[in-house]
Amino acid sequence: MIQKKFESAAEAVADMKDGATLLVGGFGGSGLPSHLVAALVEQGAKDLTVVSNNIGAVSDGVAALISNNQVKKIICSFPVGPHENDLIERLQKGTIELEISPQGTLAERIRAGGAGVPAFYTPTAVGTELGEGKETREFNGRVHVLEHAITGDYAFIKAHLADRWGNIVYRKTQRNFNPVMATAATVTIAEVSEIVEVGGLDPENIITPSIYVHRLVLVEQGQEGKVLVNE
Repeated sequence: MIQKKFESAAEAVADMKDGATLLVGGFGGSGLPSHLVAALVEQGAKDLTVVSNNIGAVSDGVAALISNNQVKKIICSFPVGPHENDLIERLQKGTIELEISPQGTLAERIRAGGAGVPAFYTPTAVGTELGEGKETREFNGRVHVLEHAITGDYAFIKAHLADRWGNIVYRKTQRNFNPVMATAATVTIAEVSEIVEVGGLDPENIITPSIYVHRLVLVEQGQEGKVLVNE
């Protein structure tokens, strides 16, 4: 019998090693797998490369991993927020590397990684600092830059429903970066509000098929997902 449910977020992230590349779903607080992030803060894996649309608040999301000295590089499209001064200080000290990617480009780089496409050309960022040093090529009279796909060792995603095989249904804005990140990682871990038996989901509503999901963590709705960061 296929059973992907783990008893806790701590158990689901226990095997993460130093130096791993982690994809973290969400858009702001919407669809953020905060329980998995909190468990990783407690687990303590370091030198992580983290890919996320944005960094989050000081005590939540990717910012908690940064504040806990677990991140060596962050790839995102929106780095500013309440954590900004802390991040700038770490950048100046050279303790963390920041790579900014336009939001649509970031999503496509992850989607390409999941599809097995190593790179693609896009006109976004041509002539800007984000396009400097990148290979360019002209298509139909317009210059494009080469962008490389992104894949991860792990992906943390959040969803509304799953069956025990790992078929996933998202609720509203949970369907942001979570579906593409689920396809682009070696191990995808989903925190969900409910797990049903196989056949309990309408196939028409399944967005992420079970083949992409390796571990499930049940988190009841209303549970607090804030991250406690060691000083």
